[in-house]
Amino acid sequence: MISSCGKPAAAPPTSTLSPPTATAVPPTRTVEIPLPTVTPVCISPEPTQSDIDRALSFTDTTFDASEWERSYTVAENRVSVTWLNNPSGAVAYLEVLIFPCGYEEPDLNNYYDENWTTIFQYYERYELVDECQRNDGVRLYEFKTQNQGFEYGVRYWVKNDTDTRVISMMIVFPLELNAMMGDYSTRLFPTYPFCP
Repeated sequence: MISSCGKPAAAPPTSTLSPPTATAVPPTRTVEIPLPTVTPVCISPEPTQSDIDRALSFTDTTFDASEWERSYTVAENRVSVTWLNNPSGAVAYLEVLIFPCGYEEPDLNNYYDENWTTIFQYYERYELVDECQRNDGVRLYEFKTQNQGFEYGVRYWVKNDTDTRVISMMIVFPLELNAMMGDYSTRLFPTYPFCP
């Protein structure tokens, strides 16, 4: 063959590679797609007026104002109410605890396991005597404590109130007033005054 310039045409290029076979898989590019993450919907840790009202009304008329002196505080993540009965040496303490991102049973286990020392920081010693839990989530912890040489019985209830709120209620009575502690336990939690 002759080109238009009068020179012989160059030979067509040849390949030394063998043609792909029908069974060869073309190379693919791997693309990792991130999995969606679930971000909990959190609320403000600041108590609302509803939290304050709930804390102040939870015990209804259990603690008569002529026998018990009441005070309360509002802080981030909680509303606390304290009742003092100085003539009998008894104390009642309620908290509405706010878990802004919600909670599950393991969260409560961890919270209380880690905080008993803080809860009983003003006592010389404390001993867990019994603990129990109902199917509806109400827990009861029973303790013996000592303060200034006097021994006390303690009942501490934990109640799941809402998805982000837990109510804890503690009553402390001198051991010799065990019958009075039983009476107040029944008033507060008629179906769960003590561990069975």
